[in-house]
Amino acid sequence: MLYRFKSQAAAEVVMLKDTGEEMLSLIGKAPQPTGVITVDQLPDAMLSLTLALRASDMQANDLPAPLDDEHPDPARLHQRVMPFMRLLQASAAGQRDVVWGV
Repeated sequence: MLYRFKSQAAAEVVMLKDTGEEMLSLIGKAPQPTGVITVDQLPDAMLSLTLALRASDMQANDLPAPLDDEHPDPARLHQRVMPFMRLLQASAAGQRDVVWGV
């Protein structure tokens, strides 16, 4: 399954199921086949992602090198979050909802 996050303010962001569900979980949304992040919810969603990135960075500073399967590379969270974050930012600027599965 793929998640296709869409907004009239930006290009869609496509994620595999696990990554899409991770993004939804990070912003406090239940993973569902369809949904919406309203304009009013966008600031909180972006704040949640920012806090998750900061927490990931802090954990990275406490981890011994090299990282292993139990301690995934925090840079990978940045790689997964940033396209979604840019979509949310553009949607907030354009005052447009973000939808998926529609």
